[in-house]
Amino acid sequence: MSALRVQEASPTAHDLSLHLTRLGLTASDLGGAMQPVLDALVSRTAAVGAGYFQLRDTTLTYHARAASGDMPQGPMMEALLAHGLPPELPLMGALRSADHVLYFEDTRAAPDAAGFPDLGVMALTAAPVRDAGGRLVGALLSHVFAPHPWSPEERRLISTVTGLLTLLAARLDAEERERAAHESALRALGLMLEARDAETQGHTDRVTALALRLGQALGLSDAELRDLRWGAYLHDIGKVGIPDAILHHPGALDAPARARMQEHVAEGGRLAGQLSFLPRAALDVVMGHHEHWNGGGYPHGLAGEAIPLHARIFAACDVYDALTSERPYKRAWTHAEAAAELTRGSGTHFDPAVVSALLRLLEEDGAA
Repeated sequence: MSALRVQEASPTAHDLSLHLTRLGLTASDLGGAMQPVLDALVSRTAAVGAGYFQLRDTTLTYHARAASGDMPQGPMMEALLAHGLPPELPLMGALRSADHVLYFEDTRAAPDAAGFPDLGVMALTAAPVRDAGGRLVGALLSHVFAPHPWSPEERRLISTVTGLLTLLAARLDAEERERAAHESALRALGLMLEARDAETQGHTDRVTALALRLGQALGLSDAELRDLRWGAYLHDIGKVGIPDAILHHPGALDAPARARMQEHVAEGGRLAGQLSFLPRAALDVVMGHHEHWNGGGYPHGLAGEAIPLHARIFAACDVYDALTSERPYKRAWTHAEAAAELTRGSGTHFDPAVVSALLRLLEEDGAA
């Protein structure tokens, strides 16, 4: 059976490489780029399962980013997928020093594959994946549950996709590191804005965490949650230009001061818009979190679903955290009081579906 699969694969190896390259170059995340590579390994070699493990410098373990086919069962495999390949595993040392794909035809006879027979893995391939500078960034593993001699055709295919994977991993790993740097910078900026605004300590992180949980409950993808998180960090960036006399005013603002305060949204949009890497949905949070469901908000008077979903999610969470936090000019409201206020604003200030989901989430917290 495996020989037949390899024979079918051989004539199309070049086409396969081109196809995977196109997929990889358009992938928006590392897992998405790896999946077609893993699927190709499982469908075109004797491997019954394959996985890509990404090296994380902080823990020195590989964390599964994508998998295909039949994976070994049992507590040890669950631990590997959840927590990564432990650094003391002999294969880890072999991968760090290897400059080529490692082939194990019978793991029981290979010291570097120790531990894998316990998983039922009897044949294994392990390819080190390095970035453009030669730094190890991951490992591509495929396995069979019986001893298996890896044929020249299989080895050529595995080498082809491993080379492609190395190129993709280098690009995507660099992008992830760049995103991590952006993440740290945006959060630091958010905390700086919080300190100047005299907000209750922890407001930025609290409202961001609540918005992310609500976004998850509403079915946002990982990329959409990242956009929501970045927008939450920057939501009040426009307040950097608001005079202290207005920003720190202890009571209600008069009409001119209130109008000046409201300008922080448009100013925030202009400032955040200068960040070329900022996704549109993150900018939507900055620009849309003071819009009202009934069209009575600012700066554009948007109504209903014309208000971006990220902004609707953040607005409800922001108001809830503001109400339940102590400020120089007010006491902290109880959850019941804040929930009642959100309910009163449902359909006028807030998206009713967002309010319902948020209150369910908070009720679950209270029940827990």
